[in-house]
Amino acid sequence: MSLDKDNPLGISWHDTAWIPLLNPNNILDYFGERSNPFYDRTCNNEIIKMQRLSQDQLNNMTGLEYMLLHVQEPILYVVRKQHRHSPQQVTPLADYYIIAGVVYQAPDLGSVINSRLLNTLFNLQSAFVEAQSFSRYTPSKGYWWEFSDQEDKSEKSDSKEKKEEPSSVFQRQRVDLLLGELARKFPPKVVPPTQPEVKEEPVKQEAVIKQEIKQERPDDKLNTSIKPPPDKKPKLMR
Repeated sequence: MSLDKDNPLGISWHDTAWIPLLNPNNILDYFGERSNPFYDRTCNNEIIKMQRLSQDQLNNMTGLEYMLLHVQEPILYVVRKQHRHSPQQVTPLADYYIIAGVVYQAPDLGSVINSRLLNTLFNLQSAFVEAQSFSRYTPSKGYWWEFSDQEDKSEKSDSKEKKEEPSSVFQRQRVDLLLGELARKFPPKVVPPTQPEVKEEPVKQEAVIKQEIKQERPDDKLNTSIKPPPDKKPKLMR
């Protein structure tokens, strides 16, 4: 535990003798240990402890006090530091959360925003500095970018790949062996290729037959058109 009083958000406190025995009834007594840097001994809780009074008497007093705000057994407890003006009016000052027996101070909203802004500004500044280191300029050519780190990274990646080659080869050999065993146990079914069916063309034969028939029809017509001369009947004489 570091005792940095200027920044209480960066410190923590715990007592290993108390941790197995913590419960909602004794958590304020644990928080009120003299070795706890977050505990103010001038609070009303210390006065009640010295006079052996009940915790309900805090509502009738004014000044600094600590109260148990939230309980999530058996690991999380939240203690609030507040200033009481009257039985109905209090001003919260700070919150402390106890996780697995370790006490931390919860950051306020201003501290969170300040930390995020500082982190953002630092990242932006480092990005601008890094980008500026890649810029080059000559009067004849002007401005251009030269990323030397990319070549170094590519060389490092190539060296890593070369180092990892034996393991990759071994893995490929194992995969090939497994595929060979699977092919032996479960041979693929070979389906013979389907031969195209040869379709006969009856239409052409019919056409030939029709042509033959058509060729025979004119002869028939000639035979039928030639008729024998009619028989001449003798004329009767009167």
